This record gives sequence, structure tokens and C-alpha cells, in this order.
Amino acid sequence: MAKRRKVSNLLGLAVLSTVSARPMHPYEMASLMRARGKDRDMDIKWGSLYTVVANLEKHGYLAVEGSAREGARPERTVYRITDAGREELADWVRELIAVPERERPRFEAGLSVLGALSPDETARLLTERLAALEREIEAGRAALAAETEVPRIFLIEAEYDLALRSAEAEWVRGFLAEIEDGSLPGLDLWRAFHETGSVPPEIAELAERGAAQG
Repeated sequence: MAKRRKVSNLLGLAVLSTVSARPMHPYEMASLMRARGKDRDMDIKWGSLYTVVANLEKHGYLAVEGSAREGARPERTVYRITDAGREELADWVRELIAVPERERPRFEAGLSVLGALSPDETARLLTERLAALEREIEAGRAALAAETEVPRIFLIEAEYDLALRSAEAEWVRGFLAEIEDGSLPGLDLWRAFHETGSVPPEIAELAERGAAQG
């Protein structure tokens, strides 16, 4: 089970990882994180960067190194990672790698209430999703193949994302085929509901049984 952290915003993890290389000011942190695509790897709200940096300093994970000025720009505070920050960074990464957490993708939420759509509309939408996934997979493979000089360890998150998208595409392809060839169990009941507007007795009984168990 994930532990409660003094700074739990994943942007804090990205900041600690970035600053572990050398001291820098928040604007530089953001520039490097954007260049490295951290907003693709985790849910980052850039507007909270300064708050996160302040919280990391408050809890002893960052310390002020000094200040820097570039041209006519305002003076900026430069932060360095502390020993406690390095320990927190390593511990956080260990937890993320070792401890599985139940994540709730938006697609799963849609699937949980799929009965609101007819089988035909569902098939059309799944076809659209599959086409988009296949484009993303093709682009991801091309991007990885082009990175011939970057060690694999620095691309591993992109490789994992590609594996997830490939697995999702395979599942969508199979589910879509079951709808289109009529082999999906319960398809007739699903279709009848949308044709008549009445919940079939079998489905109503299952819903009542589920409500009673809940």
C-alpha cells in the first residue's frame, strides 16, 4: 500500500529527479521537464510548480542554493536537492516500481456504463478508438526506433506506454470482433434494450441481485 508522503504531488517527484543532477531555479526545472516530456509520463499541472517547490523546501527536500539573474529578467531563486530529498526520491521510486496500485483509466469508466450506447454505436466508436490507437502505436514505434543513441533505460517509460497501448488495441480489436460477428454473450439482450427501450427481465433481475448484494 502506498504510504502517505509529505509532498504527494507527482510533480514533486519530477522536480526532485530533475534537480538531482544540479541546482536550478523553477523556470529552468520546468523547461527541462517539458523538454524531457515529463508531462507525458505523469499528470503535471504546471501552475502548481512554485507551490510544489515551496513544499519540497518546507519539508527539507530542497534547499536554497542562491539566486541567479539572466539579463534584464528578475532574480530567480536557485534550489538544490538535500540528502533527505535524495532519500525521498529513491524511496518514492521504489514504491512506484514495487507496489501495484489500482488505476482508473477514463476508458474503463466508459466501459463500466457501456450499456447506455447501442451495440452498433459502440462498434463504431471502438473502430474510431482502434484506429487512433494504431496511429499512436505506429508513431511510438517510429520514435523509439529513431532514438539510436539514447540508452534504453532512458526510454523505458515510452516502451512501457507502447506495450500498454498495444495490449489495449489487441483487446479492443477482439471485443469489436465479438460485437460485429454476433458472438458476444448477451448481445441480443443489449440490442433488444436499445430497440424497445425496455430493460429485459434477465438484466433487471441481475441488477436487483447486485443492488441487494451491495
